[in-house]
Amino acid sequence: MTRSTKWGWIIAAAAAFMSASALADNDTRRYCSDSLVRGTYAAQLQGKLTLPDGSTQEIIGVVIRVYDGNGGVMQWDNVKNSVTGYVPNRYGTGTYQVNDDCTVDIVFHPAPTATLQERAVIVDNGRELRSITVLPAGLFVTAIHQRI
Repeated sequence: MTRSTKWGWIIAAAAAFMSASALADNDTRRYCSDSLVRGTYAAQLQGKLTLPDGSTQEIIGVVIRVYDGNGGVMQWDNVKNSVTGYVPNRYGTGTYQVNDDCTVDIVFHPAPTATLQERAVIVDNGRELRSITVLPAGLFVTAIHQRI
């Protein structure tokens, strides 16, 4: 085998390896869209609300949330906190946007005068969401949503 043929084989092998690596990277890269989060999810939430006087309220709840696959969401929840007690069958609506990196931005209105902003990550190809409430600043709530 001549020296130039040997280098030709080395270059061809390197090119094949690089092509295979590029294909493997594309297989593992995730691209998500609103349609990945679609259907009915059940969730359990828990957290704390910090009041203006610095005191806190413990919050727990169970939720049924329906994502329409096009950026709309509606929810029924039953929430209990340590000060005002139990709030049954509260209905709310909102919007969501799934980002390419499989995070989700949610703006939710649990009552006409209340707005919550959540950030979630998509788990198991959309079968589960894990979220935190980012606004209002004094509300510290986490939730795990599972498609049912």
